Amino acid sequence: MDKDLILLGHGSGGKLSHQLLDDLIIPTLSDIPAAGRNDAALLTHNGQRLAFTTDSYVVDPIFFPGGNIGDLAINGTVNDLAMMGARPLFISVGLILEEGFSRKALAEILGSMRRAADLAGVRIVTGDTKVVARGSADKIFINTSGIGALEHALEIGGNLARPGDQVLVSGTIGDHGIAVLASREGLELDSDIMSDSAPLNGLVQEMLAEGEGIRVLRDPTRGGVATTIKEIALQSQVDITLREGAIPIQGAVRGVCALLGIDPLYVANEGKLLAVVAPEAAERVLERMRNHPLGREAAVIGEVTAAGSGRVRMETVVGGMRAVEMLAGEQLPRIC
Repeated sequence: MDKDLILLGHGSGGKLSHQLLDDLIIPTLSDIPAAGRNDAALLTHNGQRLAFTTDSYVVDPIFFPGGNIGDLAINGTVNDLAMMGARPLFISVGLILEEGFSRKALAEILGSMRRAADLAGVRIVTGDTKVVARGSADKIFINTSGIGALEHALEIGGNLARPGDQVLVSGTIGDHGIAVLASREGLELDSDIMSDSAPLNGLVQEMLAEGEGIRVLRDPTRGGVATTIKEIALQSQVDITLREGAIPIQGAVRGVCALLGIDPLYVANEGKLLAVVAPEAAERVLERMRNHPLGREAAVIGEVTAAGSGRVRMETVVGGMRAVEMLAGEQLPRIC
């Protein structure tokens, strides 16, 4: 493949995205080692540990069951900060609007952003707006950046998984991606599948109250659970085994995935988290998760089996084992 063509594809959470980051973007812009690549950067200023993150949202359609591009952008940035164990504080908002975009739709999106920020306990403090010619963007694109404070001494990062650790998920997977896909394609479903978009900082604070034992926190967005677990395995240089029968999936989501030939393990989530937890703390953390509204269906879905080279395997419901890898592309482009 001509390397110049990689920029023409959709942004994704798969192998092409990682290749672009590893081969061009990160070496050119920064010197961040693989072990330090997390959902947010950790910074220290005058003795205070801070987390800083940024993300851009191009979801299509911009309104979908359970949310819209506005609250998705706020929740996504809040969650990236929370995955570092930080308390989200401040957010910036950058809007790129296509000429002719509906003022009514913009007002609705902005209102949802304010409500999402209030719910998460963060303040939107700065931003920017640009209008581009018709056809130069698709209605509206949003960039959000956020700053949060780490108010504890815990170390949390994708490189900290250890053999024996348990892998937890906070609830059913694939809800967001399938809700967006169904809305985009006009699928008529027997049941209403809603996006799981939500701020996870409250759930994380409840988990952190358990104290030491939480090694890794990640929200499995683009690329889904499979890609996120593979990233953790590579970052920590460990092998991980997942148990297919333990992974919670709504029946309706499972049905749509089966109908369309989509693996729910690779479908984006916007209100779920993965946690890698020391074995002695796993049951206590799981109990705290289940006591929170956003973690009632939390489950242990696997374990770190050994130090290794980043291999991830799935123990299937029929008793076999299969390899879990990142996708070469992306099943569902423009899902967030």
